[in-house]
Amino acid sequence: MITWFFVSALAGASLIGAVPTAISADVGSPRLNLPDFGSSADTLLSSGEERRLGQAFMHSVRRALPVIEDPLLSDYVAGFGQRLVAASGHRGRHFHFFLIDDPLVNAFAGPHGYIGIYAGLVLAAETESELAAVIAHEIAHVTQRHLMRAIEDARKMSLPATALLIGAAILGARVSPDAGTAAMAGIQAATIQRQISFTRENEKEADRIGIATLADAGHDPFAMAGFFDRLAKGSRIHETNAPEMLRTHPVTTSRIADAVARAEAFGHRQRPDSLRFHLVRANLRERGYRRPEQAVEHFRATLREGRYANETAERYGYALALARHGQIDAARKQIAPLLASHPQQAEFLILDAELARRAGNTDRALTSLREAVGLSPSSLPLRMAYAEALLEAGQGRSALRQLEPLAQGQEAGPALFALLVTAAARAQDQGATYRYRAEQHYARGDIDAAIRQLEAAVRQRDLAYHEAARLQARLDELNDENEAIKQDPWNR
Repeated sequence: MITWFFVSALAGASLIGAVPTAISADVGSPRLNLPDFGSSADTLLSSGEERRLGQAFMHSVRRALPVIEDPLLSDYVAGFGQRLVAASGHRGRHFHFFLIDDPLVNAFAGPHGYIGIYAGLVLAAETESELAAVIAHEIAHVTQRHLMRAIEDARKMSLPATALLIGAAILGARVSPDAGTAAMAGIQAATIQRQISFTRENEKEADRIGIATLADAGHDPFAMAGFFDRLAKGSRIHETNAPEMLRTHPVTTSRIADAVARAEAFGHRQRPDSLRFHLVRANLRERGYRRPEQAVEHFRATLREGRYANETAERYGYALALARHGQIDAARKQIAPLLASHPQQAEFLILDAELARRAGNTDRALTSLREAVGLSPSSLPLRMAYAEALLEAGQGRSALRQLEPLAQGQEAGPALFALLVTAAARAQDQGATYRYRAEQHYARGDIDAAIRQLEAAVRQRDLAYHEAARLQARLDELNDENEAIKQDPWNR
């Protein structure tokens, strides 16, 4: 495992638990609209260079960790994160929030605003404000340029090496243990002393700004200190099962007291949790059982014994478990009353349509999803579910029309492009098939594979002129980007 100081030197922001715990490398500044008084971090990388570094980092993340591509789960965390960004005063800045299918109580911020949240963290958060506390803290690390200041120390490395080392630091060297160990040996000794003080200052700043963001977003500003204190007390009782953060990054009682004092300036905020928060937790809990019969038994027991925070969400989790176990009729009996009481809830509409399709009633699924998309045309999960139903009905071109408007969105990812590839192939649109397959590779961080796909595409003789020109233009863009990466613009 990469040590604490190495993570501090290269990762900048790694949070495990529900409280300020990111790892950073320099003293930040308050969130005020003031000019830059001398930090070189803001000029270290151009916006294009930082974007490429972020994409390389995400490539490492996707290779090392099980990033969740489920449209409903991704849609929730993206929307929730962006609302906190807006409350932080940085609306319009690039952020990408994603979930990791792992029980660790953990989260981290990478370059270019990529923020990863482990499933274990969502399940450990008892309220939506506690989850918001973690994400707000990570957002503060990004907006205060803590990671860029850490990268400044490593600016003589190449882009691939920098991305690899950041990934190795944040992910515990799971990207490449050999590279992580070698880097640790070369860097740790020179950075230990300064990182002790720098990390404390960055954490203090992220605490302060995160609490302000919580309050501005209408969440309970006491949630940050409260969540961490609860985890710390739990770890004292069950030391062998403590969150990884509490084993490797101890946080003092004075830090908790300071967070409480800062929260008192805003006062308590009573904010009910959204239904989606509970639905996401139920979904993640159901996914956490390797065998579907285990999930079925869990939800059956919690419903029988009344051990749940939200009955609607618990029944949704039970329906998901029954569906995965192949008990279609039983799952439909669970989802029917939920849909009746919440007729526009995307989670219920999508599961109901899936069950209808699996029961052989594709027409019913199509009708339901068509109406839902008409009411919520910007919903990526509903559009994707509708497209899947259209594909099953043999309507490839209609599915392609449903999906293409989503391809330019900020949250377009590998799952969407994979569905676009299938839709384009079924629609017999050769150019679009090549194009979206290339974008699928690019979204996964594999620019070389994307370039190879486009090179194969432009060699096709039967493509329409406008499509060939479109593919060539995208190929030129990616070649230029790849060349810029190879030139190592900050190796100077």
